[in-house]
Amino acid sequence: MIHTDRLNFSAKELLAIKAVADYGSFNAAAITLHMSQPVLTRTVQRVEGLLGLTLFNRTTRKVEITDAGKEFVALAERVLNDVQIYLTAVQERTNEQRGQVVISSVMSVACTVLPTIVARYKQERPGVDLHIYEGVHGNVIENVRSGVADIGLTYLDDIAPIFAQKPLSKQYFHVVLPKGHRLERRRQISWSALQGQQLVSLPSDSRTRRLIDATAITAGLNLSHDITVTQFTTMLQFVASGVGIAIVPEGALAEALSIGLSIRPLVQPRISRVLGLITLKERSQSPFGEALIEQLECEWKRLNVASKYQSVR
Repeated sequence: MIHTDRLNFSAKELLAIKAVADYGSFNAAAITLHMSQPVLTRTVQRVEGLLGLTLFNRTTRKVEITDAGKEFVALAERVLNDVQIYLTAVQERTNEQRGQVVISSVMSVACTVLPTIVARYKQERPGVDLHIYEGVHGNVIENVRSGVADIGLTYLDDIAPIFAQKPLSKQYFHVVLPKGHRLERRRQISWSALQGQQLVSLPSDSRTRRLIDATAITAGLNLSHDITVTQFTTMLQFVASGVGIAIVPEGALAEALSIGLSIRPLVQPRISRVLGLITLKERSQSPFGEALIEQLECEWKRLNVASKYQSVR
């Protein structure tokens, strides 16, 4: 029986076991580790003694690793790799905070709130490279799940248990209109008023579009998605050209206002989605990623995104 409370291996001992396994020779391993062969032999014997297991079968001609040895070497490699990752992160942080963080974000955040937050982050950490992927909800989920992105900014509906999530704000939906549109006279726009209107919309497989279609069907409406685009920026430009109107979450309103569009709350019923931050539970964040997460939470509260558009509701 192994007494786990007595297991106390140093990194040097783990490296010694790994070197013997890699080279299949005590002599070659000792040369690589810059230690004498007797010292290496005693190191391996100490580890075997603590484990109560034989890791290597030695003969005068060769060294063969046992099954127990293979399992222990695999464990040693994982531990040493984790230590190396930690030391690298610490070194990068000390060395002018050089590193990289990858963010995957829904478009309504990537083109509005995120640039301001990133600008402040870069002021404090100029040595950290930030890569931003923008897309629909499904893209964000897949990027974080696959490890392509460290952090995701998306809507928190139907998030799988493999993700950790932090709500940031609730975003209500609005109708965006070109100046002079007949619906502009209304302070609010009901779903029924959208019947027969030409809409500029996101693709049918986007979460935003699915929510809009589901609400319309429940209300007994058949919306006319006459023009389909893949970017909120493109959508708003089409609205500005006068070819239709659009239904957008609050995150897109600042850009709509900046190009002179009119905005009205969408009511009866009002629909909303919770926007938040997701990470993969099993994946540890680098110090740079942790700092960015803190920055996102802090800046989001400071910007008060949810109340920013009270004047246009």
